[in-house]
Amino acid sequence: MSSLAPAANGHAERMDAIYRVQRHFYDVTRKYYLLGRDRLIADLKPLPGQRVLEVGCGTGRNLAAVARSYPQARLFGLDISSAMLESAATTMARAGAGERCLLMRADAVSFDPSSLFGEACFDRIFLSYTVSMIPDWQGAIENSLNALAPAGELHIVDFGNQAGLPHWFARMLAAWLSKFEVTPRAALFDYCEQAARARGMHNVSTRLCRGYASSVVISA
Repeated sequence: MSSLAPAANGHAERMDAIYRVQRHFYDVTRKYYLLGRDRLIADLKPLPGQRVLEVGCGTGRNLAAVARSYPQARLFGLDISSAMLESAATTMARAGAGERCLLMRADAVSFDPSSLFGEACFDRIFLSYTVSMIPDWQGAIENSLNALAPAGELHIVDFGNQAGLPHWFARMLAAWLSKFEVTPRAALFDYCEQAARARGMHNVSTRLCRGYASSVVISA
């Protein structure tokens, strides 16, 4: 497993502190408000043998779903929390996909595909409700784009700006999320558009559930 820089180590310790206990019931509670995850998985559509990486794989819930939907895909996952990786390994084993999924501890902002996984790049990379938890979320997006294969795709789903929902709901949600160091990224769409344009790539941004969630796909 990779070593972490001091700043990343501090973030890792906070994530472990938050999720050391919560990881055991995380998926049961989050399924009610982490919307758009299954849509993202349905949109991945990797070809047989292609490499799929989840950045911030958490409990492994999403990777297990990818394993079921795409049984011939090669699966990889990274997370900064060692506690979450323990849960992810158990989840993948229960899904019967433990032998075709490589999980590693790493920082989303600085991971190197070759040194971490022995892979030069990935055909599909996705971040599901991870951008809102990474302090340098722009760096995580740039690093993921750097790790894409020439014809690869980056998929993102996360909390949106809540613009189409009542103000009281947005305030309540923000207060609740802050307890877990989660911050919706209001500039996500603009940043992804700029990042895609700078690389000559195509960007599709979609508001889900009246702005409750945001979906982004960056592709060649």
